Amino acid sequence: MDAPTRVIPVTPPVPPGPRRPARLPRLGAAVVPVLLLLAAFVALMTYEAYIDASFQPDGKAVASDSQVNVPSEIVTGGPYIDTTGGQVVSYDLPPRTVVLTFDDGPDPKWTPQILDVLARHGVKATFFVVGTEVARYPEVVQAVVEQGHDLGVHTFTHADMAALSPWLRSLEYSQTQMALAATVGVTTPLIRFPYSSGASSLDDTSWPVVVEAGQAGYVVVMSSVDSRDWETPGVDRIVEASIPPYGRSGVILLHDAGGDRSQTVAALDRLIPILKDQGYRFLTASEGLRAAQALADLDPVLLETTVDLWPILAEATQIPVLAEATAGDVWRGRLLVLSVRFADDFLDGLRLVVLLVGVLLIARTAVLFLLAGRHARQRRSPSWSWGPPVTRPVSVVMPVYNERENIAAAVRSIAGGNYPAIEVVVVNDGSTDDTAAIVAGLGLPNVRLISIPNGGKANALNVGIAHASHDIIVMVDGDTVLEPDSLRMLVQPFADPRVGGVAGNVKVSNRRGLIGKWQHIEYVIGFNLDRRLFELMQCMPTIPGAIGAFRRQALRDVGGVSDRTLAEDTDLTMAIIRAGWKVVYEERARAWTEAPHTLRQLWRQRYRWSYGTMQAMWIHRGAIRDRGPSGRFGRLGLPFLAAFGVVFPLLAPVVDIMTIYGIAVSGDLTAGVAWLAMLGLQLFTAVIAFRLDRESLRPLWSLPLQQFVYRQLLYIVLVRSVAAALAGVALRWHKLQRTGAAAAHASGVGSATPGLSPRQRDGRSVTSVRTP
Repeated sequence: MDAPTRVIPVTPPVPPGPRRPARLPRLGAAVVPVLLLLAAFVALMTYEAYIDASFQPDGKAVASDSQVNVPSEIVTGGPYIDTTGGQVVSYDLPPRTVVLTFDDGPDPKWTPQILDVLARHGVKATFFVVGTEVARYPEVVQAVVEQGHDLGVHTFTHADMAALSPWLRSLEYSQTQMALAATVGVTTPLIRFPYSSGASSLDDTSWPVVVEAGQAGYVVVMSSVDSRDWETPGVDRIVEASIPPYGRSGVILLHDAGGDRSQTVAALDRLIPILKDQGYRFLTASEGLRAAQALADLDPVLLETTVDLWPILAEATQIPVLAEATAGDVWRGRLLVLSVRFADDFLDGLRLVVLLVGVLLIARTAVLFLLAGRHARQRRSPSWSWGPPVTRPVSVVMPVYNERENIAAAVRSIAGGNYPAIEVVVVNDGSTDDTAAIVAGLGLPNVRLISIPNGGKANALNVGIAHASHDIIVMVDGDTVLEPDSLRMLVQPFADPRVGGVAGNVKVSNRRGLIGKWQHIEYVIGFNLDRRLFELMQCMPTIPGAIGAFRRQALRDVGGVSDRTLAEDTDLTMAIIRAGWKVVYEERARAWTEAPHTLRQLWRQRYRWSYGTMQAMWIHRGAIRDRGPSGRFGRLGLPFLAAFGVVFPLLAPVVDIMTIYGIAVSGDLTAGVAWLAMLGLQLFTAVIAFRLDRESLRPLWSLPLQQFVYRQLLYIVLVRSVAAALAGVALRWHKLQRTGAAAAHASGVGSATPGLSPRQRDGRSVTSVRTP
């Protein structure tokens, strides 16, 4: 029969009391800057998407067949369409004249080559420029103007104008003009719409846009000869298509951007001499407009009787079309150009960051594979040993708060472990349920129950340590279920006198649902790869609270468990390493714990972990200046943890955004391929970790889904944690709701049997110790 419960009043080492968070109202102030930063990021990416929109060459436009509302004189008229001032007029070029026009530029590679060809042949041309490219390559536009060539508007982003709303069309016009004002100090009334060709192609959809442009003061310049160089059909075909048929005049459509224009450059070099030999006169679009207008005003009798009209029209071509930009346009244009460049530089920076993150993650994975494999082979070698078997008595400290669902199975699994002498000290930290009664009712002779007012986990651990009888102290959570050999395996590293702490292998018991599977994957990878690597680096950042062992002397050296962070296990581990002790990982010491089963519970737990880890890193930042083990941890472990635990996870959403941007905006499938490659690398890493831990690979089917829900949640948690840390917000400890999953798993690991071996029956009963 068990001895009756004894009540012994004691004074806890740390005065208990409710833990009230400080400055919690400032959490909103912490989130606001993050939201503003996120909004600015989204706005900048949206703007970049707007100015960086990909486009097809003009010739690929598809027009409708309906021309009911297009005046017939426009459809059958010339390439100049003037609807300014309410008029509807079409102008054609004088006989034997051509206008060379180049769309979609400027381009830093092809436009200068085209300028060289034009200069070599002494010919002037007209460049219908895209506003964003003007902002990006102002020096090219300046060269165009300095060499006496003409300019026209080709919209700001090469958009299909008929598909835009009126206010967006107005922006497309005005922003291009501002870009020209800032770069070359002029504005132009000439415009050519993207995806347009000759006047005969105008339909009921595009005609209203032409009329609207006239109302804004623009003269639309269509093409009458399409070189079809956008098809890159070959130099001969481009030259042939660029010669006006039957000796007619024509506005010739060519391109100086939007793809490989080497054929255009070569064709132009051959085309100009051919046209000269055929007697053509080369005009700019502005000169052609003035000549066409003058031609339309001539007396019909004069037209019939004059053989050469050019002396009459030449004077009209000297009337300027381009206008000097106003000071306001110049300043607005400069701001526009700066915004485009800033957005481009920002995107280039993001690309560099993504590349850097990718390279470092690949390097880290390679190091993980190399060192984790080496660690596993070393530990599993028949010749491996920590030293003489450790059989000294062990004290297990278990702080509990409202753990009724798992407490019985947890205590039994520990008290009944396969180890010579186990003392279990259960510290009831002010539970409001019947946790203490359940422990007292177990009747286990090697279990002591201490009840104290609620003072937090760190305080409960210190109380338990103070009441522990032995020099090897194991700390576990109230829902931790150990396998029979876990304690024995956990303490074996203490055969090495340099070892001050041992991290066990935590397993997720409730892994059936998706959230459980995702955490299971995370735990397996974290324990079987990361902790192996950290041990070899001698920079283990955390001995998990679910299962960890310590020398009492190591705990004394660091002053016990501190309550200055929400991640007391991380803070304690870092302090022990800095005190000169070695911390190792024992994969065979398996502990089953109940992970959060809802997204809300997961949020609370990871928020506390992230915030507490950053607190611990900040507290121990002085290790960077230390020497010996502490300095190694400061200069190797802390940067590693900061990079891969904080910075890179914060940048991970950038990778996702850049992937979406690359596919949706730029049409670049390379980004998607790279993202899939990184997913494949994660899957491969998971397979290695699962193999090392001898786990079934079945849960890995859920890994791709993890990228779309679980990982996004962790992003938000980390961002909010960083914001809270920067704002100095104090967080409260959130108690997770238990479902009893760990207890249900206990029977599966053979640890829920209430009986004890004879060597464990030392004559002591469950003792209840209460504090005033």
